[in-house]
Amino acid sequence: MYQEVRGLLSNMLKTDMLKTNLVIINNQEEQKFLISLNIRTWIGLSDIETEGTWRWVDGTPLTTAYWGEKEPNNAGGGEDCAEIYHCITDPVNKWNDNSCTSQLNWICEQTID
Repeated sequence: MYQEVRGLLSNMLKTDMLKTNLVIINNQEEQKFLISLNIRTWIGLSDIETEGTWRWVDGTPLTTAYWGEKEPNNAGGGEDCAEIYHCITDPVNKWNDNSCTSQLNWICEQTID
């Protein structure tokens, strides 16, 4: 299921063609940089395969998180993708879980060989 969703997202973004993925946030410096862009955006994190088990688009498990207060909450069910949501008042912890079908901006990253 996870690969299926990743494939869907990849097709939507043409990421396979560009050799990119939705951004993976590795540290607080990256988190603060993305917040500084001041846009509501998807990040490459999902629990679509197993509810409550968050994994990055490359399959690695989430180890350091920047969830907003009381997040992730799966409000109403089906909130399986993570976004940076600026309405959360905490200056750093701004992740929110949301329905993967919501129309949001995307930030991708590319690994340079």
